[in-house]
Amino acid sequence: MLDINPLLLGLTLAVFLVLIALLNSWLYNPLLSYMEKRDADIKKDLSEVGSNDDEITSLHAQADKIISDAKAEATALREKVVSEAKELSESKIEAKRAELAKKFATFTDALNEEKEGLNNALLSEVPLFKEAIKAKISKI
Repeated sequence: MLDINPLLLGLTLAVFLVLIALLNSWLYNPLLSYMEKRDADIKKDLSEVGSNDDEITSLHAQADKIISDAKAEATALREKVVSEAKELSESKIEAKRAELAKKFATFTDALNEEKEGLNNALLSEVPLFKEAIKAKISKI
């Protein structure tokens, strides 16, 4: 049946051990070192991602602060412009009121002068009216 040949058994064991030693040095050790290096790179990238999250959060905070400062500045500028526009419009309104008051004063003065002129003209013609009335009454 089966005979066990010790020489072949020893030779097979030697070839197996040499094959294990060669595979260990040429295949398994480089593969394991590559996997360890990859794991280290993944851990490094994950830690960088965590620090990037902190950086992104700080950048968002800075952006929000800049936006809020810009809104505050825009509000202040808008209030300033509105107040300046109100002051300008009020000064124009006051100037127009003064101009209209001056025109009204000159108009009332002219009206009073015309009234006095008409009164004087009527008073100067009163004697003529009296005579015309006396003539009419005497005809009746």
